[in-house]
Amino acid sequence: ATGPRQNNGIFYEIRTYDIKPAKMKEFLEMINKYIHFRTAHSELVGFWYSELGAMNKVFHIWKYDNFAHRTAVRNALANDKDWQGKFISAALPLMEKQHNEVAYLVPWCQLGKPPKEGGVYELVTFQMKPGGPALWGEAFQAAINAHINTGYTSLIGVFHTEYGSLNRVHVLWWNESPDHRAAGRHRAHEDARVVAAVRNSVRFLESQQNVLLIPLPCSPLK
Repeated sequence: ATGPRQNNGIFYEIRTYDIKPAKMKEFLEMINKYIHFRTAHSELVGFWYSELGAMNKVFHIWKYDNFAHRTAVRNALANDKDWQGKFISAALPLMEKQHNEVAYLVPWCQLGKPPKEGGVYELVTFQMKPGGPALWGEAFQAAINAHINTGYTSLIGVFHTEYGSLNRVHVLWWNESPDHRAAGRHRAHEDARVVAAVRNSVRFLESQQNVLLIPLPCSPLK
């Protein structure tokens, strides 16, 4: 394991698909139409498409009780004639690339929900220095809490990778709008507590990137 995690076997699979630019609208329509075949097998946390920070990408997060649960789900999907025939066979030609990661919620975070529907999500990915949370966990948590305490944004989840690029942390935020986020970020950057916490955390940071995400109508997180 790459570090501390929740005290159960639950994990989350974070999937990223690159869609052919001319096929994005068609792909999103298919997801909204046929996703119920997929969610009949396991829990969908959220499904989004990228608006800023990346183009022609979709992100979706699936929850599993343990690895045996995921194996059983994948086997069932392979034999689901509706899912394979109505979605997979038509959707695969629309994709350019697929990527997945397995991640756990960090011990100090529970999966949250936005205070209301209709906002936007921000997925921030931090590539931390090797060593895991034993090295950078406390400083990272302090930086996240400093942003939460400003009140301009809502934390949905903090995920630490188990498969994929190790020492990677995905932080999912919710904001009322891109402009609301921009104003809040401006205030946060002038907050001495945030500045101090971030300065301490970035000592362990190798890189970071973010994407502004729009939830699909079928997404549980809206």
